[in-house]
Amino acid sequence: MAKEKFEFQAEVGKLLDIVAHSLYSHKEIFLRELISNASDACDRLRYAALTEPGLKAGSGDFGITLSVNAKGRALTIADNGIGMSRDDLTENLGTIARSGTQAFVERLSGDADDDMALIGQFGVGFYSAFMVAKKVDVLTRRAGEDAAWLWSSDGQGEFTIEEAQRPTLGTSVTVHLAKGESEFLEEARLRTIVKAYSDHVAIPIVLESADKKETLNTASALWTRPKGDITDDQYREFYHHTGHTFDDPWMTLHNAVEGVLSYTNLLFVPSSPPLDLFDPQRKPHVKLYVKRVFITDDCEGLVPPYLRFLRGIVDSEDLSLNISRELLQHDPKLAKIRKGLVKRLLGELKKKAKKKADEYAAFWDNFGAVLKEGIYEDTDNRDALLALSRFHSTADDGLISLDTYVERMKEGQEAIYYMAGEDLGTLRRSPQIEGFKARHLEVLLLADPVDEFWVPAVGAFREKKFTSVTRGAADLDGFDADGGDAAKDGKADGADKAKKEVPGIEQLIAAFKLSLGDAVKDVRRSDRLTDSPVCLVAGEGDMDMNLERLLKRHQHLGAAAPTPRILEVNPEHPLIARLAKRSTDDKDGEDGDALADAAWLLLDQARIVEGEQPPDPVAFSRRLSAMIEKGLAV
Repeated sequence: MAKEKFEFQAEVGKLLDIVAHSLYSHKEIFLRELISNASDACDRLRYAALTEPGLKAGSGDFGITLSVNAKGRALTIADNGIGMSRDDLTENLGTIARSGTQAFVERLSGDADDDMALIGQFGVGFYSAFMVAKKVDVLTRRAGEDAAWLWSSDGQGEFTIEEAQRPTLGTSVTVHLAKGESEFLEEARLRTIVKAYSDHVAIPIVLESADKKETLNTASALWTRPKGDITDDQYREFYHHTGHTFDDPWMTLHNAVEGVLSYTNLLFVPSSPPLDLFDPQRKPHVKLYVKRVFITDDCEGLVPPYLRFLRGIVDSEDLSLNISRELLQHDPKLAKIRKGLVKRLLGELKKKAKKKADEYAAFWDNFGAVLKEGIYEDTDNRDALLALSRFHSTADDGLISLDTYVERMKEGQEAIYYMAGEDLGTLRRSPQIEGFKARHLEVLLLADPVDEFWVPAVGAFREKKFTSVTRGAADLDGFDADGGDAAKDGKADGADKAKKEVPGIEQLIAAFKLSLGDAVKDVRRSDRLTDSPVCLVAGEGDMDMNLERLLKRHQHLGAAAPTPRILEVNPEHPLIARLAKRSTDDKDGEDGDALADAAWLLLDQARIVEGEQPPDPVAFSRRLSAMIEKGLAV
């Protein structure tokens, strides 16, 4: 077959351009990445050979070989792993074949420092070779196939694939070094790099020269070594290896469990969120081994979806090597391992939250939205997850726990007040919380989409019911605006008395109801507003407004008409008071059109505050222009 020429996927082109201009200050990272890929290839063949022993025929023991061609200025990293077919080369080395690609590309800003950090978070794997290479050749033959293929590229936007010869299965990556990168031809330098970054790799890494072969790494699975013998640097590099990440781990959990069911886990919590954290597939990223044989890196039954940020491995002595991946998902032993892993992780998070609140707050900012999925899904661990959850509120700039909220509830307060929305800043400025803030009643501010699902599922915490401030009437009569208990103090709540005495308010409300008709469910005076003239609230039993917006955005409500809301008006606001007076002075009904325009303008204003668009922007613009014109004419 003749040599074929291809263009890189657009995303790869952007990535290579940045990589070529010194993505990392430590360019030796490329060797770690290529060795990591070679190790993965050997792991995959070892697993495939369990059911098809012939795939490994003639390959001998697994190993990774480094060889230097000083005269030709080339470094080759070879393995006898599973290899790649022609289609594999196109898919794996011509695209970024992993979830989160689109998010990655959209976030490339063109700013060198920002993009370096982002690509480090995303992981560049094979493409990091172009930091030091003027050309890269990949000679490979997939296990079970006779054909071999040569992939070549200078990283400038194109690559070629042609049929080639390779007597054994596996892959050889030859890095033709660019000018100024001669250090990677020095054997002493290669020894140092492998010892620093890849000593934990459980497959021998052999430096091959003309007269000898030298194994450079310990070549034993890191998780099988005693914890006291493992340094922080070794843990960190294993995290980089197994997770293909470039940040440092926020937490490391290395445990050996013995008994009826024996297994070892070496798990890491990242210090920064992966780009595929909110991918709809919610895939796990913990590798499963059985007796140190790699089985799979996407075992759905190993950790729950809400812990998908975890990286690392679990190695079991008791699971069957020959069981299929499909049957593995339903193995009761796997369910016990999962239960133990979840319990241990949540226990460690509890310790961190108690002893190092600031560090835990950083973790929560990264992964809290994902962890809260477990409150909805994992009823067995719901109490533990609720205790670990942290929230923003109107009474605190930082994060608080539900226990803290309940402990500082006001006397006589029987509900945990919350407001859900899409943006924390918008929630803090919302009219719906004005009355609560005036009475020093704390409101939780929930800005994650999952909040709309776990709150109804839980219902209450420590016998205190969760109550949305945007639904139903705000029963604030028992609390005065100075933060006291009005009932206890024997006060008659002067604020409410004053509202009842606003001249014309009932006539204005009646006029608004008549003008707005079915566009609203009701118009009523508000107990919750102090500074704003109006706001929209959901009726008791109606769907929460934020939830309706969320479902509509994801097309889960079909063509259903939006639920009419209640328009609440603030009688003490100067604008409402002026309109109320005007409604009483208008004996002949001459101001009917003006009051109707005001009603619609205020309704649209309330919609805009909620993040919605006026349903008729043209009418809104016309009414606004007319109102401004009248105001200027006075």
